[in-house]
Amino acid sequence: MRAAAFASSLAVLSLLALAMPAAAAEKTLPNEDGAHVNIGGRVFTRGEYGSPSPGTPVHSSKTEHTHQWPGVYFETRIEGDSVDLSFDDTHNIYRLYVDGQTRQTYARPGKTSITVKGLGAGAHLIRLEKLTESQSERGSFNGFSVKDGRFLAIKPRPRQIEFIGDSYTVGYGNMSGKKQCTPDELHDTTDTSQAYGPLTAKAFDADYQINAFSGRGIVRNYDGFAGDPLPALHPYILFDKKDEYKDDSWKPQIIVIGLGGNDFSTPVKPGEKWKDEAALKADYEASFVAFVKTLRAKHPQAFFLLTKYEGPTVAEEVEKVAAQLKASGETRLDTIGLDGFTLNGCDWHLDSNDHKRISEQLTGYFKTHPDLWQGK
Repeated sequence: MRAAAFASSLAVLSLLALAMPAAAAEKTLPNEDGAHVNIGGRVFTRGEYGSPSPGTPVHSSKTEHTHQWPGVYFETRIEGDSVDLSFDDTHNIYRLYVDGQTRQTYARPGKTSITVKGLGAGAHLIRLEKLTESQSERGSFNGFSVKDGRFLAIKPRPRQIEFIGDSYTVGYGNMSGKKQCTPDELHDTTDTSQAYGPLTAKAFDADYQINAFSGRGIVRNYDGFAGDPLPALHPYILFDKKDEYKDDSWKPQIIVIGLGGNDFSTPVKPGEKWKDEAALKADYEASFVAFVKTLRAKHPQAFFLLTKYEGPTVAEEVEKVAAQLKASGETRLDTIGLDGFTLNGCDWHLDSNDHKRISEQLTGYFKTHPDLWQGK
């Protein structure tokens, strides 16, 4: 976002145009036992849940969950001593939790099935989280299966929260411990699960979506590079923009938006569509207002919290956007200032301590406004 080396990283992260047949996205998909998988984030799902064939003692999700947005996770509950995980992913890093405890990390697992044994008797909560950002690559998690056991029902959480943003929201290089990183180091030290969004959501036992893309802004991307700004990508399941995300069960009580650092972190250059910063500001304000109104139409129940960080220009512009929205009749909206960063992550980004600090600030805000969860 403020990175001197960001442009070189983007060269590695160019979008691929891969075609896929249309399919509906679902948050939960039952198998024939009535078991469920809870999916956090946006995935393109193909396949069916259920036993592979009558009499077969293996129950499997039998699916392809293809994803690109960060922060995606998959949960299931089983009764049994082992569970199988199926992957088709040469790019991403995943972390497995069993009953809330870290069990294993899988780096670029490829096309494989992995058996996790020794869980012990009884019921277990299995959770798989995607850690990395995958702008140019797609990954697929192809489901859970159990032998000599069974799936148990699992439901989405009543509380839901969405985070919309850029590299700060992604957790870009947050675990690096240094500011200068190679592209591989950036990839391997980006852990969205330790970014402020998931940390905040977990503090309230809420399901979440992290709809963020490093380098993108409201109208202008970092240093003016070509590509869709975040509002143009937000409606879609994948970055090819072929299939819109539609899920009637996704009704976040809170939507947190942090965008503007990429719009204003570098001066407008000759040849860009804005003749000067004043024109850029006007476009930013109008487009941000329109984006929130589009989200409001989809989520009439939501409360919007607009974050202010990355310098005084962004803070001033976010306040102008909030004022315009309130003047147009918006009542369920506020802004919050976030500061005190050390920026020791890759390319001078937020480090893990910065993310914890932001999460504490957001958690404090939500605790003083418990009505935002609407009784959930």
